[in-house]
Amino acid sequence: MRAVELFEAGARQVDVVTRLGVSAQTASRWYHRWQSGGRDALVGADRLGRTPRLSDEQLAEVETALMAGPKANGFATDMWTLARVGQVIERVTGVRYSQSQIWLILRQRLGWTRQRPARRAVERDDEAIEQWVKRDWPRIKRGRDAGGRGSASRTRAGSPCCPS
Repeated sequence: MRAVELFEAGARQVDVVTRLGVSAQTASRWYHRWQSGGRDALVGADRLGRTPRLSDEQLAEVETALMAGPKANGFATDMWTLARVGQVIERVTGVRYSQSQIWLILRQRLGWTRQRPARRAVERDDEAIEQWVKRDWPRIKRGRDAGGRGSASRTRAGSPCCPS
């Protein structure tokens, strides 16, 4: 067990918390058991809680299926949703999860993050936009009469807003 190795190497409880990602209470409990009974007192303490329903091998199969993409898995669009991921997990492994559990699997066990697709118009023409920015935008940004001085005051005779 890694906690015993750390304690034997002189690590503090807080070091065990940060390196193993356990709570301070768990590290304290492990430390006190180790002090009173040695390594044998912590046999079986490394895995707490329920064992995962998906083995590492099954998870690798699921990830392979997910990496192929939604269309390769029989979906109409090329976007993953939790419901779709759940269908793939169930088809590949026979195990059904709620959407909250699917999110935990994606986030904690696979290291995936939530990403939203960029919204772009189908008609978007990036080349035309680039040309407009180079050709028209500088003229628009300069304003109506960038060469001469003007005033926005309607009471001033030479104001460009009130031609005479």
